[in-house]
Amino acid sequence: MRPAVSRLYENIRQVIIGKDEIVRMSITALLARGHLLIEDVPGLGKTMLARAIAQSLAASFKRIQCTPDLMPTDVTGVSVYRQQQGSFDFVPGPVFAQVLLADEINRATPRTQSSLLEAMEERQVTVEGDARALPEPFFVVATQNPIELTGTFPLPEAQVDRFLMQLRLGYPDADQEVEILTAQLTQHPVDSLQPVLAVEELRSMQQEVRDVTVVPEVLRYIVDLSAASRRHSDVELGISPRGSLALMRSAQALAFVDGAPYVTPDHVKAVAPAVLGHRLVLRTQRRAAGDLATGVIDQLLDSVAVPTLPQEEGAGEAHAAEA
Repeated sequence: MRPAVSRLYENIRQVIIGKDEIVRMSITALLARGHLLIEDVPGLGKTMLARAIAQSLAASFKRIQCTPDLMPTDVTGVSVYRQQQGSFDFVPGPVFAQVLLADEINRATPRTQSSLLEAMEERQVTVEGDARALPEPFFVVATQNPIELTGTFPLPEAQVDRFLMQLRLGYPDADQEVEILTAQLTQHPVDSLQPVLAVEELRSMQQEVRDVTVVPEVLRYIVDLSAASRRHSDVELGISPRGSLALMRSAQALAFVDGAPYVTPDHVKAVAPAVLGHRLVLRTQRRAAGDLATGVIDQLLDSVAVPTLPQEEGAGEAHAAEA
């Protein structure tokens, strides 16, 4: 792991205990300039993950508690008439933050969801005809509660697709839960968390991620996985080209996190469950049976031939230099 990434990783782990792979994938999504959707029951640390990332970067942080009466202007901001000045002033909404937590996004109405998801895609908001750029970096962590669905508005597939990754934290084991309780005997660890990475350094790293090499064999492997998903008998809607692009960007970011000079099939396999799971739409009978996309992804990874990478000129030297 690169030194700068390692500092960020270890800092967040002080707050998110026992979920090392979740932290690793969250950093991967951040470096890939994507957004994160976390679906899990209350009390597992979804909010703390977003706060820990923001504080580790000394980034601005805002939280939106999504409810049915939340209006789009409550997210984006609104122009307010100042009588003394005789003019309108724009009052920015919480979306103008570098790390934004949209808590229980499926409780907001489709109109409000669309305003947030448009900001995620375009990295700007348009209020009364004026386009306003959002800060960089701009990282959205949205949460969903899968057990309380009364009064919710599930995200359509086209909007879920805007999230680079979907993660589930899961319950800690007994030892991890004891560690969590011990860490919070006097105060929450997030309250004393110090920045370890400058925002400017993060932006530079995000640019470097785009320069990580992806050889044609790995590009073909990604496309073959997407194509196989469209032919799978249990899948109604397979992976789109945008999903293929998300898989490539995530694999580049993970290779960067690991300090590798180029993307390998193992990087693609590692990010596939988080990147592809929410993009697959299973057939009605499979959804009715409660089946998850995880099983289909495992089948795809087992069935698609893994390429053998050629020994590229200079690749060995680059790998040794990174190590």
